[in-house]
Amino acid sequence: MSKPRRNDILIPFATVLSDIVALESAFLLSYWLRFYSPLTHYFEVTLGIPSLESYIVASAVFIPVFLLVFRTRAMYGTRRNIHLSDEFFVVVRLITIGMLIMMSATFFYREFSFSRGVFILLWLTSIVTVSTGRYLIMELEKSLYRRGKELKSVVIVGKNKTAEQIARLFMEQPVLGYEVLGYYADGPAPDTSLLARCRYLGTIQKLPDDIVPYRIQSALIALTHNEQEQLITLLQNTEGKNIEFMMVPDILELMTSRVRIQEIEGLPFIRLKDIPLTSWNRVLKRAFDVLFSIFILVLTLPIMALMAAIIKLTSPGPVFYIQERIGLDERSFSLIKFRSMRIDAEQQSGPLRAKKNDNRTTTIGKILRRTSLDELPQFWNVLRGDMSVVGPRPERPFFVEQFRERIPRYLERHRVKTGMTGWAQVNGLRGDAPIEERTKYDIYYVENWSLVFDLKIIFKTLHAVVFGKDAY
Repeated sequence: MSKPRRNDILIPFATVLSDIVALESAFLLSYWLRFYSPLTHYFEVTLGIPSLESYIVASAVFIPVFLLVFRTRAMYGTRRNIHLSDEFFVVVRLITIGMLIMMSATFFYREFSFSRGVFILLWLTSIVTVSTGRYLIMELEKSLYRRGKELKSVVIVGKNKTAEQIARLFMEQPVLGYEVLGYYADGPAPDTSLLARCRYLGTIQKLPDDIVPYRIQSALIALTHNEQEQLITLLQNTEGKNIEFMMVPDILELMTSRVRIQEIEGLPFIRLKDIPLTSWNRVLKRAFDVLFSIFILVLTLPIMALMAAIIKLTSPGPVFYIQERIGLDERSFSLIKFRSMRIDAEQQSGPLRAKKNDNRTTTIGKILRRTSLDELPQFWNVLRGDMSVVGPRPERPFFVEQFRERIPRYLERHRVKTGMTGWAQVNGLRGDAPIEERTKYDIYYVENWSLVFDLKIIFKTLHAVVFGKDAY
């Protein structure tokens, strides 16, 4: 008999409670900052100090509004598995919406006049307090999962490579909050398969009968397109049973395509492919690239001068390494970076991708590559327009010719400018990571670009540079 079924009440309740405390604290802090803090020396209070009770009453009215706005974006749930930067940008957007609702309501309510200064302070303090509270809740949630608490009981359906990826994901990352009870398939997986580390629960037809005794909450479907009849049968046999089905496509195109329907004068068209960046978005992205690259180049100029001197003194050869790469629309450009390898690194072997403990790397080069400081000169490429700050990493022509032949949709990543960092890199796919996996993430970025997405990737890049272990 299985363990009792876990529930998903604790984390949502704690998150709601955290938001209430955070928002009330923001109201009180904003009131104090505006009327009693040292800020009053710079922004004098000229119309008197309103009563604290009026702001407490206002908080009791408007905090539920903020909670409702948060609820509309599914901000109260478990296993949301998001990065702090993801949460922060959503919090900023939702608090801004809540503030606009609040300002609109107080405009029509003439019985009491709220200070405009308090509105501004409330917007800022709410972002800080709510984000802090949610960070603490996220850490609490991860701590519970690490200790095996509040886990969601799931099973895997299938025994292909996709099923192995699912098993690896949840076995290697317990903080995601899932407990894999086992897998269902036509037969046990080979001993060499990663699934062999999981319990074989029987054939797929046995799953409906096991839902209640095993307390299965979710079935993760990893069937190929040739096995879809089994899925249909499974859905029919689980009618009336409380179980969640989540399907993982095994085809790259299904994982990355964004099929849309557009209607023109009543006639529906299925849009299978779209332009990733509109004219305005290209201008916006380019403006951000120019401003950001200038800022970083100026800020890091002393560091780059020091790096150049160390490279020159510790290794024979030029300071910079210039290499042909393929960028937007498959056009080539000269990528510049600090030289981190010997000048004869590929003289005997020809083009090779960098790998862990690469003996071609110089002593200072190991440090530069580990900290990604060797890539600082690429901001010059960004300033010139060869690259973007964020985008798929550029490859050499030799490798592009190889990948385009064997990787489905590989050339889709060349529909935008290549970047210094990308969605694949911040998800741990750096160095000699499988190009198939990197391509999936790159295409997802191409088809889901936004400036906020770029900012999120930049924040995650900073985290990866400081704490990551995949750079070499």
